[in-house]
Formats: sequence, structure tokens, C-alpha cells
Amino acid sequence: MLWQCGGQPTDVLDDLPTETWDRELDELLLRVGSRFGRVEPRRRMRDYVQGLLGPVGRKNSWQLAEYAGHSAPHRLQHLLAGACWDADQVRDDLQAYVAERLGAPNGVLIIDDTGFVKKGTVSAGVQRQYSGTAGRTENCQIGVFAAYATTKGHALVDRELYLPKSWTEDRERCKTARIPEDRTFATKLDLARAMVRRPLTSSLPIAWVTADSAYGQDSHFRRFLEDAGLSYVVAVPKSQQVHGPRIDHLLSGAPPEAWRRLSAGPGAKGERLYDWAAARLPAVWEFDGDEPIRQRWMLARRSIAKPDEVAYYLACAPLDATVADLVRVAGCRWRIEESFQSAKNECGLDQYEVRRFVGWYRHITLAMLAHAFLAVLAAQEREKGEAPTTHPSSWTSRQPKFAVCWQMDPATVLHPATTH
Repeated sequence: MLWQCGGQPTDVLDDLPTETWDRELDELLLRVGSRFGRVEPRRRMRDYVQGLLGPVGRKNSWQLAEYAGHSAPHRLQHLLAGACWDADQVRDDLQAYVAERLGAPNGVLIIDDTGFVKKGTVSAGVQRQYSGTAGRTENCQIGVFAAYATTKGHALVDRELYLPKSWTEDRERCKTARIPEDRTFATKLDLARAMVRRPLTSSLPIAWVTADSAYGQDSHFRRFLEDAGLSYVVAVPKSQQVHGPRIDHLLSGAPPEAWRRLSAGPGAKGERLYDWAAARLPAVWEFDGDEPIRQRWMLARRSIAKPDEVAYYLACAPLDATVADLVRVAGCRWRIEESFQSAKNECGLDQYEVRRFVGWYRHITLAMLAHAFLAVLAAQEREKGEAPTTHPSSWTSRQPKFAVCWQMDPATVLHPATTH
């Protein structure tokens, strides 16, 4: 079995003792087993998750049933379509499991969406729409997801199916796909906000949020995060206005000495090194009052090999946060890409053949459960042999320039609680 750890493939789980694997899996399945009121669906849930973790070619109900020793797939299909259990309750158990095994005080919640290419027109939420996964417009479903990352590991922890207006405005079509009557149109940003709210009342410890520009460019989303007491580093387009001027125009004024080479975390080919420039932004009295408790920033990330490729970010962080803290959180966004890849490759996240609304949530939730199990095992194995880590330095010059405060002097050590 191949598991992606920090962007680098490792066979750390290949030599894991069978009893360790079985013990951890049994504990997880017992944790969620109470959500299944009867013995039959509880057993089928175990068969399904074990199949998702097993050497099954394509992880649909037919092949999972064969792996489990069933003569036909109807029992597993009934688990997804007709059995009495609530996928949201299992999601809550999943979040508690991740909090217990991977949680840290300043964990990072990562928001992104992914596409599931489908044929036909009857699968809930399907239509021709842009899929970042495919990089083009496809006939697909779009799922908005949240991943959780700390120094211990990362896993998917929440999901919502995006329903376009072509669906929510056609109640007969919704009825056929078993979409609840009270499910109305919600933008991807609405779904993202809902997924941020949920951990705030759960045991999942979150201090930071990061997301790509589709979410980061929305000022209402950023304000929502601030009102929730969360720090963030979110990507924005180069045309993003910052107190009037565009962010690319402001950051083009960064002096050469403001650029520092820092790692945004490990990738498949080693550390993800970029040149970064950062500047503190003036406080906004209407939001911050006379004594701000947080600091807003803008950042630019420049490719070393292709200096013309520059990405931009806005951030809001505690007053004592360093630029290296912000860089590390920005780098965490790749964790959800890694989670998508490993959950699809290893746990069949995208290999379902369900069409109805409830079936999508049930398959996706159980695939996420299997993925979290692998993430926890990988974290346990890394912890056994992990060497002490050293953190890069940042800089905290307070000399204003271009109406902002460029950060130039390497001085402040990275906070050890940030992810890497």
C-alpha cells in the first residue's frame, strides 16, 4: 500500500504489523458502530470500509461485495441507499477521531472543491460545470471539502455536495434524486462557511484557515473568518484590491531585500522553496478599534525557476505571528490536494456508482473515514522514528515603506506549533 506523506510517497505502512492495523481499525469501527442501530448495517459498514482499504481494483459495490465474500452487491447497495443511519453523525465521529489522533492547538482547516466526472443527467448535482480536477468544463458533480492539517498529519474531515440552480429550482428532479425538500441553493462559499462553523462547536482544534482564490477573494468570507476568531492565509487573484490599489501593484513595489527564500513545506521532490515578500497592512479602525488584537498582511510567492509566476495572498494573524508562520499556513493548502489524491487512489473516494443524494454522502463519508484511518496510522509510524525538526527563521522589520511595513530582517523563530 502506498501512502502520500507530506507530498512524498512512502511505504511506511507496508511493513506495519497486522495486529497494529487490525487493532486501530477495530477501534475506529467500534467508535462509529453506535451510529448503526441494527447489527446488519453495522456489519455491512465494516465490510464496506474494509473493502475501501483493501486491494480492490475498482471500489464500487460489486467489487467491494466480492472482496467481502458476498454473493451479490445488494447488501452494500442497501447500506448506501436504504439502511437507517445518518452520514453526518459518522462525520462527527470522524472529526472527533482526527482531533484525538492528529489534533493540535493551532491546526489548519483547508477548504477546496474537487470534481467527480459523471455520465448522464440523473446523479444528484450533476451538470456541465468547471472542474478544477479536470481543468476544464465537464459533466460532473462538485464536492466542497475541508481537510485538517497539523504537524502530525492531515486528513479530510468534512464534505458537502454542491447543487447548482438547475437542480434546486427543479423540485421534481430533486425528488427523484432524493434531495431533501429543505435543501435550497447554496453557493460553494455558503458550503465552505458551514464547514468552518461545525468544528467551532466540536473537539477539532482549529486556529487557521486557508483556501484558494475562489474562496479567498471574497471579502465576506474573510470577514466571516475574522468574526469567528480564526486566523487565515488565503490566496487571491492579482487583481485583488487592497485599500484601493491592486495587490500586484502594491507588491511590485517590494524592494529586493524584502524577498526571502522560504519553504512552504515538503513536496514530492523535497522542500517547496519559493521567494516570498510580505508586508503588514494598516489596521482598519471600524473592525479593529483602538487596540487591534490581530494583524493583516499581504504576501507574494514567486517561483524561483520562473520569476514571472507570482501568487498572491491576504492574511489575518495574531500580532506575534511571523512571516514564516504565514508561509507555512499558505503551504498547507497543498495538503488537501494530497488528501484528494490519496483518498481517490487508496480509498475509492471517486469510484462510487450511486446516483442519489444520500448515497453520495454515505459513500464519501465512509471513504473519508478510511482515509483518516490511513492518515492516523502513517502519523503513528512517523512519530516512532521522527527526528527533531528545525524551523526556518523569519523577519520582523517595522520600517514602513510604500504605506505598508515590508518584512526584511531575519530575526524571529518560527512558532513550533505551525504545520510543516
